[in-house]
Amino acid sequence: MKPATAAKKLDVYLPATPEEFRAGPITRAELAALQADPPQWLRDLRANGPHPKNLVAAKLGISNSGLIRGEVTEALTTEQINALLAEMPEWLEAERTKHVEVLREERRVKSLHADRRRDSDDRPDEASG
Repeated sequence: MKPATAAKKLDVYLPATPEEFRAGPITRAELAALQADPPQWLRDLRANGPHPKNLVAAKLGISNSGLIRGEVTEALTTEQINALLAEMPEWLEAERTKHVEVLREERRVKSLHADRRRDSDDRPDEASG
């Protein structure tokens, strides 16, 4: 697989990986070995970053779109993320609130659909009537 795909599966920021990782394809066996026994560079990247946008968003408690609206365009380190959380700028607080509301609405809609499916499953089959 391409290094970008492997980096995504490992939840690391590709440009921060060592050159030998980015140099060529990675086999599934190599990926499995990295997951099972991560080398020091991988442990360091996971702990300190820089982190890919999806992880930055998750650590901040916002969506990827919220990062864009907050004009966060670069990968951030754990230290930078913690500083943002400590500072809690207005945009971040607003995005966190918005993200919680969106997740709540998604759960409500999912529950509503599950209830409807359950109700339709409980009805007797009209064809066999």
